[in-house]
Amino acid sequence: MAEATSATNQKETRHRQEKVGIVTSTKMEKTIVVEVRRRVAHPTYKRIVTKRSKFMAHDEHRKAKEGDMVRIVESRPLSKSKRWTLKEVIRTVAVTAPVPVVVP
Repeated sequence: MAEATSATNQKETRHRQEKVGIVTSTKMEKTIVVEVRRRVAHPTYKRIVTKRSKFMAHDEHRKAKEGDMVRIVESRPLSKSKRWTLKEVIRTVAVTAPVPVVVP
């Protein structure tokens, strides 16, 4: 009996879907737009085509920058269009310093 009650008290862990994509926009507060690309065979012609989807994800600490490769996981609905949360930044984009222009 004690085993049954301890099993119900434990929080059930759900398998959450994950996607990897490139950040295309960081213009909103705590929200990023992530483009996920996948290659699939065309149903009739069997040619490999690239399909893309855009997802809005919550970025609480504003860690992701435009061009970064990130991993997002599904979460509860946070707004009308946000159903994903940033899990980690996989690869950051290299930012180069602007070159000063010397005028003679």
